[in-house]
Amino acid sequence: MPWGRVPRGISSRQDIRRDRRVAQPHLPATAPVPRLRAWQREALRVYEERSPRRDFLVTATPGAGKTTFALALAARLLERRAIDRVIVVCPTDHLRTQWADAAARAGIGLDAALTNATGPVRPDLTGYVTTYAQVAAKPALHAARVSARRSLVILDEVHHAGDGLSWGEAVAAAFEQAPRRLCLTGTPFRTRPDERIPFVRYEADVAGGWCSTADFTYGYREALRDAVVRPVVFAAYTGTSRWRNSAGEVIAASLSESATKRTETTAWRTALNPKGRWVPHVIAAMDERISHLRESGMADAAGLVLATDQDDARAYAVIVEQITGHRPVLILSDDPKASEKISAFATGTERIAVCVRMVSEGVDIPRAACLAWMTSYRTPLFFAQGVGRVVRARTTNEVATVFLPAVRPLLALAAELELERNHVIPPPAATDDALLDLERPEPEAGEGERIELVDSDAAFAHLLHAGRAVVAAPGPLSDEDEDFLGLPGILTPEQTAALLARRDTHARHRASTAAAVPPSAETVAWRAGAELRREVNRLVGVLAARQGRPHGQIHAQLRRAVPGPASAAAGVDVLAQRRDHLMELLGG
Repeated sequence: MPWGRVPRGISSRQDIRRDRRVAQPHLPATAPVPRLRAWQREALRVYEERSPRRDFLVTATPGAGKTTFALALAARLLERRAIDRVIVVCPTDHLRTQWADAAARAGIGLDAALTNATGPVRPDLTGYVTTYAQVAAKPALHAARVSARRSLVILDEVHHAGDGLSWGEAVAAAFEQAPRRLCLTGTPFRTRPDERIPFVRYEADVAGGWCSTADFTYGYREALRDAVVRPVVFAAYTGTSRWRNSAGEVIAASLSESATKRTETTAWRTALNPKGRWVPHVIAAMDERISHLRESGMADAAGLVLATDQDDARAYAVIVEQITGHRPVLILSDDPKASEKISAFATGTERIAVCVRMVSEGVDIPRAACLAWMTSYRTPLFFAQGVGRVVRARTTNEVATVFLPAVRPLLALAAELELERNHVIPPPAATDDALLDLERPEPEAGEGERIELVDSDAAFAHLLHAGRAVVAAPGPLSDEDEDFLGLPGILTPEQTAALLARRDTHARHRASTAAAVPPSAETVAWRAGAELRREVNRLVGVLAARQGRPHGQIHAQLRRAVPGPASAAAGVDVLAQRRDHLMELLGG
């Protein structure tokens, strides 16, 4: 029965209010009041100032507590009878459970299992949690549920309304009549002019698209200042990829050397091939870091391996077990137990979880402090969401470490976050940083090219600091220094890079035991020059740091002095000559 119509037998407004209280459960008087962070209280204040605006968009960095804010707002509106129902729309089924559990702790009953085939919302609950896919399947059903009660609709990670061609239209149709809508996202997002998401305000950007405009913004810099999130250390790993193209030609390229966009992208894809040596090496390096964290006071420290697709994820899981001796948790979207696995991993003691996109957004795993970026995704939104899985702070002095390929698109995204970190925790001034060129355009996808892996290897390249690529500083580190790995402001960037470089040798040895396939004769011949190639790259880094010049300039100078192809494709004789030439320049 619509509110406002006097039912038979009720003659006073007081009786009508009493009937509403019986019909719709609200926040109990004994419900626990969550302790809000300063930004959440400020966002509530801003919301009240702008009320009764129907739409309100909050952009808050991953890990800051968007769910808590949304539920605190819902509790306020329910308490003063401004709304009668809460509807949450989120990306995945696992997040439905996570939202319902959080709501229950706030004293708000939400149904996490309500389907499109089920009838009305249960009378003993305040609302329900659904997914964008369910809304797109039956928008009229959700529109009817919104119309039945005065509803607050919470659109979690609202950019997902643009994931399908018809999803935006479905969301608009389903929730157009809602008196209040709260949109949440982890980072500002951009869309094309013809794909704007409903209920979001936009401003035109310089690229010709549209960028979301938030009513309240809480960024990584502010969250780091408030100790809401951990600082992130980005460790970039280079390597040489070698593949055979569709014409039968064998091509070799380094991840970190200048190349065409297509070559750079193919080298990246080849490095991520589980049959090569790049993946085992980086997994070993991350496992070393997890061990160090566990020995240094974070006893339940864990890592996440983010894969491009399910086939790669399964192959990576095998490599993790071979290297670490521990079976990882494999989390795939088509696994009916995926949500249970995420929940168990979040509270368990397993070292590593391998996933595709199931934990790239919204999932709360505070003990995860390491991330291996082994996916070809490179959009700013996905990168921020992925890194957001390892920045959720629990105590002070916890630091997140992200291991990523030393390719320009990812380095540019990492540099943006890293620069925000340094506004809050400025590292010690460095004297010999090598500049990193981050202004070159993003590589083309190159997904249609058919390639065959020949081999790939990996080596620690540099640490990101103030938009620069920092190589290892000369000189040994004490055992005491090692305990501070990754704490910005304690070790200089050069010292941190030196520590990672020193441990890289151990990671390479561990990774060599996890070869997926026996090497061919061609691969064995190529690997004969691998040590020379690494030595040349190391000496180039030392010379670049000493002279304060970019690596690319040193490589170009070296090729003029010792003619031949780039180091990634050069033979043993040329590499030996270049090594000797670099030793002469360094006075060694």
